[in-house]
Amino acid sequence: MSEGMYNDYVVIRALENGVTVIGLTRGETTRFHHIEKLDAGEVMVAQFTEHTAAIKIRGHAEVYTRFGTVESGKSETARDA
Repeated sequence: MSEGMYNDYVVIRALENGVTVIGLTRGETTRFHHIEKLDAGEVMVAQFTEHTAAIKIRGHAEVYTRFGTVESGKSETARDA
């Protein structure tokens, strides 16, 4: 992996209480290595490192990356309402 990938980070903004942010390891087996809970309005800045290969988000949140913004955890029925 290039050195530049280690410098990438994401900003996660919780849109509801109880959003879970899970850091996943890299290597032969993927494992959870860090878990955070965010409440509505809280923001977390997470960086990819030599140990963090992926970040999993459970719940309704906005995720800001250098590629754009993604919204997680909003069901299809909630979007139609």
